[in-house]
Amino acid sequence: MPDDPRTAPPRPEGPRDDHRSVQEFFGTRAAGWDARFPDDERAYAAAVARLGLSRGDTVLDAGCGTGRALPPLRSAVGDRGTVLGVDLTPEMLAAATTAGRDQWALLLLADVSRLPLVHASLDAVFAAGLIAHLPQPDVGLRELARVVRPGGRLALFHPLGRAALAARQGRQIGDDDLRAEPRLNDLLAASGWRMTSYEDQDARFLVLAIRQNQHPRDRRGGIG
Repeated sequence: MPDDPRTAPPRPEGPRDDHRSVQEFFGTRAAGWDARFPDDERAYAAAVARLGLSRGDTVLDAGCGTGRALPPLRSAVGDRGTVLGVDLTPEMLAAATTAGRDQWALLLLADVSRLPLVHASLDAVFAAGLIAHLPQPDVGLRELARVVRPGGRLALFHPLGRAALAARQGRQIGDDDLRAEPRLNDLLAASGWRMTSYEDQDARFLVLAIRQNQHPRDRRGGIG
């Protein structure tokens, strides 16, 4: 498998509840991850700036990896704010700690689809490269909506746009692509989010969304 996941062809669909392949894929690459992508930090910081965080906010970096978003997230919320970093892969969290980024956030080993957080406890979520690695994107997005307060914000980010990513992978993209605007808009709406901005350029993919007042689970008799 190629070293750069942004140039690797899409992996075959497997069992949707299998996280082991994600852990194996990122676990073997964690130690040298930042060295492979040394120019991404500015892009991360610029994307975090679009999230509109305020001093004192509580924000989650979902699928934080080696923690490249953690310093700008901490800068945005200040000392009174709270920054959480969640990742499924122990080696990624270890790499974040080795890089000293654990000083900016509380790092948690957890599944984004089953977060150890109470309902409506966050002001915002930043998620870089996450959605394509969720076994069930709708489940993951609903869980993110569960832990974000109504009116809270979500940023789905990738340092490459859809066309640039597809070109590196040697494939074509279409409206059935998970990150295509119509499909992603519908997925977000069904998961408790309202898309407010969609940006797909060669050097950046960034979608912003607002947590709707009613969560999908509310319609089924309450949120646990």
